[in-house]
Amino acid sequence: MNQVESTADQSPADATGATGAIRCTDGLLRPPWAVNDPLLRDYYDNEWGMPVHGERALFERISLEAFQAGLSWATILRKRPAFRAAFQEFDPDAIAAYSDPDIQRLMADAGIVRNRAKILATIANAKATQALRSEGGLERFIWSFQPAATPEPRTIEEIPTTSPESHALSKALRKKGFSFVGPTTMFALMEAVGIVDTHLLDSHRRGTSGVWSTSRGDRSRPAVP
Repeated sequence: MNQVESTADQSPADATGATGAIRCTDGLLRPPWAVNDPLLRDYYDNEWGMPVHGERALFERISLEAFQAGLSWATILRKRPAFRAAFQEFDPDAIAAYSDPDIQRLMADAGIVRNRAKILATIANAKATQALRSEGGLERFIWSFQPAATPEPRTIEEIPTTSPESHALSKALRKKGFSFVGPTTMFALMEAVGIVDTHLLDSHRRGTSGVWSTSRGDRSRPAVP
């Protein structure tokens, strides 16, 4: 998720439309989208941008990013418990075996996003995840697209929405049978799971993933293979 979703809860000195880091009431600097909504703030402070490993965890992230397309990330976060229950904690083996009754069950579940195309894509992506095991698995595949450098944005406008690596990851996943994995969606995934660090330079979360070592006078460098 790399879009501005809220700009409220700013001090009187902050412009209403500010897109740089905003000092919140607790004294910490955050991007505008993580300022107002307590759910988004908690997600930003504790989860977004931290390294995610393991097949199931990454499959869940891919699935939720796909369901997010056209919606706000806050909507997906609020529905995440229901998604986990409906999709059996995003177990690829369980989901790959889904048939028509399961699709009907999911389409009737008001707790999730009832989009048939996205549900079918999740099932197909589970099967594609199984197939990747013979090539080292989903985790190895996704993390192999980590770039040599990460963005160093001071404002939301300076954060890219795609990258050469997200385009390459999208193309590679599609060749493996995945869908709803466009380059913008894959860049959002890469941000969320720590493959790139797009925290604003002034944010209190910048560099906390441990994946990237940063210095103000130099390009960011991967700290973890």
